[in-house]
Amino acid sequence: MKFEWAPQHQAFREKIRAFLAENLPADWEHRAHHGPGSREQTEFSRQFCGKLAEAGLLIPHWPIAWGGRGMDAWCQIILAEEMWQAGEPRGAQYMNVNWIGPTLMRYGSATQQARYLPRIARGDAIWCQGFSEPDAGSDLAALRTRATRDGDIYRIEGQKIWTSYAGLAETCFLLARTGTDRKRGISIFLVPMDSAGIEVRSIPSLIGEGDIHEVFFDGTEVQGEALLGEEGGAWDIIGFSLNNERLGIPRYALARRALGRAVTILQSRGAFIGEAVRVQASRAASLCEAARLGSYDIVDQRVRGVAGTGGASAVRVATVMAERAVGEFVVEFLPDSLCEAEPLLKAHHQRAIVAGIASGAAEIQLNLVATELLGLPREPR
Repeated sequence: MKFEWAPQHQAFREKIRAFLAENLPADWEHRAHHGPGSREQTEFSRQFCGKLAEAGLLIPHWPIAWGGRGMDAWCQIILAEEMWQAGEPRGAQYMNVNWIGPTLMRYGSATQQARYLPRIARGDAIWCQGFSEPDAGSDLAALRTRATRDGDIYRIEGQKIWTSYAGLAETCFLLARTGTDRKRGISIFLVPMDSAGIEVRSIPSLIGEGDIHEVFFDGTEVQGEALLGEEGGAWDIIGFSLNNERLGIPRYALARRALGRAVTILQSRGAFIGEAVRVQASRAASLCEAARLGSYDIVDQRVRGVAGTGGASAVRVATVMAERAVGEFVVEFLPDSLCEAEPLLKAHHQRAIVAGIASGAAEIQLNLVATELLGLPREPR
């Protein structure tokens, strides 16, 4: 078996690297640590994504009919790897191009598509996702935010938490309950964030400036046209969206680069000696490689059009393990690097903190591995 890139894929990777070399400022690493939800990063990402769009590198994996280039999933993962390895200069917009846009293409009305897709394709849109709640984190079926229909409008009441990018977002991809069934009673709404009755509170954290928030909906009214898909049809849409989201976030790429930087610093200090440091570095590198190859297996399935084997959750867990291993290595052997002097390592450490929560908690993914991949029975309640 040959682990080599096809010529067209290698050429595509080189094109992205050339673009990054030309368009990322010399002080980019110092800027990136502010967090993808910060005002500075958001303003930068608008300019950067606009340039990506002009170069045909923002949505190359989108269908030609929607302004993309119709490239395959290998190109999507190559683009995502290079962006994450560079510190994700797309900021919050990685979410738009990887899963919000494709979700609108499949489930959106013609009006919704015309309203939202062109701005995403230009690199000029900031979204947030209203999923988690104080009593419904990874268990989305337990959410209690409610959208009550009143003629041609829905009135929304409830609270979301840990909402990334909400402080500067223009639109929220919101899950709300419209019925009593645990799963089939949930609907999706595309809610303008400047609507009356919305309050956003930033949550101070270690992971970056302006990245996470609480969002309160107090009688917020939206027109019926804000409903995405069928009322009560959110569950199928969520599954499609999350599969695209996980393909677009190769966290292992940034983790592997951070590990390489840490080892280089230790070598320059004459501190990369002894069994302990070498074993821990090797373990972290191996976990990064396992996450990468596992992700490639999922991409291969998609390219070949075969049904998934249920391994996506296993890959998600492997990625979390890789992130944590690199973070723990830096804390143990290079703790002084987690400061302004090494912004790359600081940025990775901040993002590794939430690696086991974003895109579905690692504990929930382990449950899915047990039931869907290993076929283990659920414990009777």
